[in-house]
Amino acid sequence: MDFITSFLATVYNVPELIRFVGLIGLIVIVFAETGLLVGFFLPGDSLLITAGLFAARGDFDIVWLNVALMAAAIAGDATGYWIGHRAGRALYNRPESFFFRREHLRMTREYYEHHGGKTIVIARFAPILRTFAPVVAGVAEMGYRRFAAYNVVGGMAWVASMTLGGYLLGSMIPDIESRIHLVVGGVIVVSLLPVLFAWLRSRKTQRPATDSNTQAR
Repeated sequence: MDFITSFLATVYNVPELIRFVGLIGLIVIVFAETGLLVGFFLPGDSLLITAGLFAARGDFDIVWLNVALMAAAIAGDATGYWIGHRAGRALYNRPESFFFRREHLRMTREYYEHHGGKTIVIARFAPILRTFAPVVAGVAEMGYRRFAAYNVVGGMAWVASMTLGGYLLGSMIPDIESRIHLVVGGVIVVSLLPVLFAWLRSRKTQRPATDSNTQAR
């Protein structure tokens, strides 16, 4: 338990994480969060915005940063799609662990059923959902060409909006580094709102089914 706590503390200290892993590490993290089921806890939005802040002070080239991370995000979603396509509904019976929660998969499925294919784009901007949305699309057997179009648009829009937002902040506010943790905290709170709404909707959908089963007994 102490190891997990220490690990998460390191991961969510985003500025130090970026200094430690560099561009290669950023590519790996973006790919893992969008393509591997175990990556749902990684700090995607705050990571990208902070990377943009670092680019504004010259640590990264903003163009190559975007090209590399867009490619990682698109490749990640494609990997998630094929995991869902190959594993199918057996994923819903996978054992629970710290790195996998069936609740996340079910919540994303209900979000997908409500919003359709555009979930692939919308989910890019929501932690947890962006990890499981491509998997759910694969399980649901969305046509790959259609999925790929949403994937490319969503991946490019997500990376560009976050990194360029951070880049502009860093360019316009010289002393932003002293308040970088406030920026990161604000991004985390805002990015979690769609997940909270999806969870509440999931609970509302689940409750009538539970009530009807109770009455039937």
